[in-house]
Amino acid sequence: MNFSVSSILLYSVVGAVILIYLPFLVVGYGRAKVGYDVSAPRGMFDQLPDYAKRATWAHQNSFEAFMIYSAAALMAYTTGVESDLAIKVAIAFLIARTLYSVFYILNIPIGRSLMFAIGSLSTYTLFGLSLMQLNQNL
Repeated sequence: MNFSVSSILLYSVVGAVILIYLPFLVVGYGRAKVGYDVSAPRGMFDQLPDYAKRATWAHQNSFEAFMIYSAAALMAYTTGVESDLAIKVAIAFLIARTLYSVFYILNIPIGRSLMFAIGSLSTYTLFGLSLMQLNQNL
């Protein structure tokens, strides 16, 4: 199946949404292990195992990364970027953000930092490609 750059950009935004909630599955597991308190789910943070605390932070960071990435991907989509590089960085973002959460949960700081950098570089590359495309269209 051959996808267009535009469809890959849009699918990558959907993928980024899904990646926000993957670490939360680990948080849910951690909550179940300590006994979930429906009346105070946020109040039980201090009782969570360390891996579940890190998963919470990965989940929160995923929201932050999503906001910037979705803007970049949608900007590339609306400006009509048709570049193989756009495909590569969209896929790289998804892989990096997946590994970011894994490394965060497993407490591998160097891996987490490297994946954060790759994800950020991917996002900024899409912004750059969009601006170059915009300038070509003027």
